[in-house]
Amino acid sequence: MKLLEGKVAIVTGASRGIGKSIAEKFIEHGAKVVFTYASSEEKARALEAELAAKGGVAKGYKSDAADFNAAQELIDQVVADFGTVDILVNNAGITRDTLLMRMSEEQWDEVIRVNLKSVFNLTKAVIKPMLKAKSGSIINMSSVVGVQGNAGQANYAASKAGIIGFTKSVAAELGSRNIRSNAIAPGFIETEMTAALDEKTVQEWRNTIPLKRGGSPDDVANATVFLASDMSGYITGQTLHVCGGMLM
Repeated sequence: MKLLEGKVAIVTGASRGIGKSIAEKFIEHGAKVVFTYASSEEKARALEAELAAKGGVAKGYKSDAADFNAAQELIDQVVADFGTVDILVNNAGITRDTLLMRMSEEQWDEVIRVNLKSVFNLTKAVIKPMLKAKSGSIINMSSVVGVQGNAGQANYAASKAGIIGFTKSVAAELGSRNIRSNAIAPGFIETEMTAALDEKTVQEWRNTIPLKRGGSPDDVANATVFLASDMSGYITGQTLHVCGGMLM
């Protein structure tokens, strides 16, 4: 059963890890997938081909999600090319981890700009086509760190906590128009980024999780498919924790 048949979805930060898994699952479920990329044209075309090989329609657009005007132009272009936008997944994010006493203003500003301002930019831009269609699902990628904080990640935690507050506000504003807004808070997800960590450290992390394993990008992607689909039609303003029970 294809849960997203004929839907047009935008996924930011889809070149690897969680974002790439979301794009792949969306294609499997019949969505047309639009993704953004910041620099490498070559990688974007390779991803287009990879997604198309799964039998779907995929298109990459060069756009900086953290740039307000660029986000507006992107949505205008996608609507011109595909007719509408049904699903927006704000997944793009970066880390600049360091203790607060060592954190530079630049490290703070960069994380807030890329992780939080981009969510404002794209959500604001996508409202018009969603209002016109009288439906839409907005899914914002937060983190367990945004819920409970983490030493050495004050900038990242602030950006991800901000996403949760923003998500609830948008849900309250747009609910009457049949536009839903939810957040996902992944826990310890094993990606290319965590593969570089020491195996002993990773195993210690796994042992603290009730399900005794790290999550996979597919675990997050499956939750995203659910929130994007009509199966979650009566769910809005929520934060879905995909963390193996790490936070209860």
